Amino acid sequence: MPTVGRNEEALLQLLNAAPVGLMQTTLDGNIEIVNAVSAKLLLPLAGGAVLNNLFTALGDVAPALRRQVEAFAPVQGLICDGLHIDCPAEQLAGSEMKVLALTLQKTGPDQLVAVLSDITQQVKHEQELMQYQAWSRAALTGAGDHAVATLDSTGLIVDWHCNTDTGFGFVPGQLLGRPYSVFYPEGAITAERLVDRLHEAHTTGWSLDEGWRLHGDGGRFWGSTMIAPLQGRGLPGPAPTRPDDSHTAAPGASAYSLLMRDTTDQRESFEQQRRAGARDELTGMCNRRSFFDAAELEMARWHRVPRPLSLVMFDADHFKAINDAHGHAAGDAVLRRLAELFGRTFRQIDVSARIGGEEFAVLLPSTDITTAESVANRLRLAVMYEQIVVDGVTIRCTVSGGVATMETQVTSVADLIKRADRALYAAKAAGRNCIVRHQGDTAHSIRCA
Repeated sequence: MPTVGRNEEALLQLLNAAPVGLMQTTLDGNIEIVNAVSAKLLLPLAGGAVLNNLFTALGDVAPALRRQVEAFAPVQGLICDGLHIDCPAEQLAGSEMKVLALTLQKTGPDQLVAVLSDITQQVKHEQELMQYQAWSRAALTGAGDHAVATLDSTGLIVDWHCNTDTGFGFVPGQLLGRPYSVFYPEGAITAERLVDRLHEAHTTGWSLDEGWRLHGDGGRFWGSTMIAPLQGRGLPGPAPTRPDDSHTAAPGASAYSLLMRDTTDQRESFEQQRRAGARDELTGMCNRRSFFDAAELEMARWHRVPRPLSLVMFDADHFKAINDAHGHAAGDAVLRRLAELFGRTFRQIDVSARIGGEEFAVLLPSTDITTAESVANRLRLAVMYEQIVVDGVTIRCTVSGGVATMETQVTSVADLIKRADRALYAAKAAGRNCIVRHQGDTAHSIRCA
C-alpha cells in the first residue's frame, strides 16, 4: 500500500470516515491515496500482493478496465458509473461471490478518482425481485394461451389441459407418457436438466424458465414454463409406460404441476430485463456475473447427481493487433460477430459468455470432454472461415480454445476454469488457432488448422 505523506493524513482521516471506498490514482492505476474501505475490498482480490495499483488488483475480475481508461480521450470526465464487477468466491478466499460497483472519474491529464462499494446484497435483492415478478407473471397473468400438465415423479406427462382449441398443436393422447421436454426445441434441455428442474421445484416450491418452446407441428413460440410440486397427490389415470431409462425420479414429490404459457407478446420486455442484469452490453452474450452464477448452479447439480459437464475457454488471437490496425470500433464489430458465431454453434442450454476483453467462456451441461472438444473445434473453424467486413475492409480473426471437464478432483468453478485456462495457454503456445484438451496436469489432443 502506498506511503501516506504528513500533508495527506488529515484528508485520509476524512476519507476513512466515508462508508464507501475512495481512492486517487494516476492514469495508469498507481494508487496515491486509498481509504480503509477500498483497501478492505481490494486486498482479497490482490491475492496477498502489495496493494499499489488499481488495475492490477482488479485484473482478474475486470480485465478490460485498463483499456477502457486508456481509450478515454477527454482530459476530464466520467469513465464509468456504477460498473458492476463480479468477484467469484474463490478469488476472495470466501464462501460467497461478491459484486462490487466502481465509479471512475478522470480529474486531470494523469489523475483518476475512484469510488468502490460492495453491492452484493443489493444485487441479490434485485435478483429475488426479478424472480418474484417472473413467478407472478407466469402464475397470475391470465392473458395468452396456456396449458396445464400433471407430471409424475420422473417428469412424464400423465394429464393435459389447455385453454385454447389449438392445444398448442398437441393432441392430449400423443403427450401422455412422454417427458415434458417434448415442449422444448432441440438443444434447449437435457434429460439431466429435466430432472434438475423437478428437484429444484421440490426444494424451493417452484421452478421457472422462459425461452423458445415448440408447438406440436414443430413451430416455435416464446413461452414460460413453471413447475410446482403436488405433495401427496395421487396421479390421475393409468401409470404411464416409460419410453426409456433416462429419467430418474426426483425426491419428495409424487407428482408435479406444469403451467406453460405463450408469452410471445412479452418477449421483448423480458429480454430487456434480462439484458439489464445478465448480458454483456457490447455482444449481448451472458456477462461475467451471470456466467459464474450459472457455473455455481451447475456445480451444485453435479455434486448432487454427477453427470458430464465441460467448459471451454476461448481467446481471440492477436486481438490487440486488430485494434491497433483498424481501431477499437472495428475491434468491437469483430467481437459482436464472434458472439453471433457462438450463438449459431452452441446449444440454447449452453452458457456462452464474454468474461472480459476478448475472452469468452462456454459451459456445456451434459457434455463429455470429447463432444466439448468437437463443438469447440466447430466454433474455431467457423471463425477461421468468417470474413468480417468493417467500413469496406475485410478483417479475419481466429480463436484458440482450452477444454476441461468436471471430475471428482475438481472442487470448485475456479478449479475447472484453471484447467481450461491451462489448455488455452497450451493452444496459444502451439501457434494459436487451436483447440487443446486438458487431462490431468497436462494439455493434449491439439486440433489446429
